[in-house]
Amino acid sequence: MESTAGGAGQLLAISDLHIGYAENRALVENMRPHTDEDWLIVAGDIAETVADIRWVLELLAGRFRKVLWSPGNHELWTHPKDPVTLRGVARYDHLVALCRELGVLTPEDPYPIWDGPGGPVVVAPLFLLYDYSFLPPGCATKDEGLTYAHGTGIVCNDEFLLHPDPYPSREAWCRARVAETERRLTEIPDTLPTVLINHYPLDRHPTEVLWYPEFAMWCGTTLTADWHRRFRVDTMVYGHLHIPRTTHHEGVRFEEVSVGYPREWQKRPEPPGRLRRILPMEVGAGDRGAAPGVRGDRGDTR
Repeated sequence: MESTAGGAGQLLAISDLHIGYAENRALVENMRPHTDEDWLIVAGDIAETVADIRWVLELLAGRFRKVLWSPGNHELWTHPKDPVTLRGVARYDHLVALCRELGVLTPEDPYPIWDGPGGPVVVAPLFLLYDYSFLPPGCATKDEGLTYAHGTGIVCNDEFLLHPDPYPSREAWCRARVAETERRLTEIPDTLPTVLINHYPLDRHPTEVLWYPEFAMWCGTTLTADWHRRFRVDTMVYGHLHIPRTTHHEGVRFEEVSVGYPREWQKRPEPPGRLRRILPMEVGAGDRGAAPGVRGDRGDTR
């Protein structure tokens, strides 16, 4: 671990930029730090093509003192519009190499220590995937859950675009990532709290507001359900659900920091693309819920 923060900066966060939409790309073009010391967490789903991912990370790395990235499912898609046809682990490794070229921290790098206001805190970007253990009510197995999901028409495009090669399945890749990440997190000194960053929430409770509960299968793993306690988590930063809000679970703050699609954020009263302050904690962040009238509509197949 290295300590590279300082001064009066802020630890900020955003996710689910989805710059394939022109409106979202414009939001990213306007994202700037408040001070020269600000760090920015990008918790996945920047875009589907390597070129777009590079554009965003290069732009933000040139503006913020440090950028930390955790991959979402969209970055890992082998999309027919992307000339980079790498699959699975090879695609992830390609993106890690891209980040290192740009000076962006990834889940494969030493975890830095935030020494700014609210610190010291270890800031750990993670890559964990999901294993279909967030099953729909009444389902006991992955096969039952997928059958139910297909019956409702709510099936994530990961089933067609996110390949686990060389692992035999996405859940096998998830379990390998969880085991290796758990090993690394246990090496953090017991005296230091953490900010854990993952595209998916570490606990299932944020998915309880989804309109379509079957979508939760693509939203995390029960293997991490106690990590917020085990690893002294100050804040768990995630995205994916497109329901920006603050919740608390067993005394730990969970921050969903996504932008989402224009059809979603255009309905909300808050200006879109606002960077969420993680440290020092925002006044009023302790009870921020979803915007009025907003409930998870991840009932699409993205």
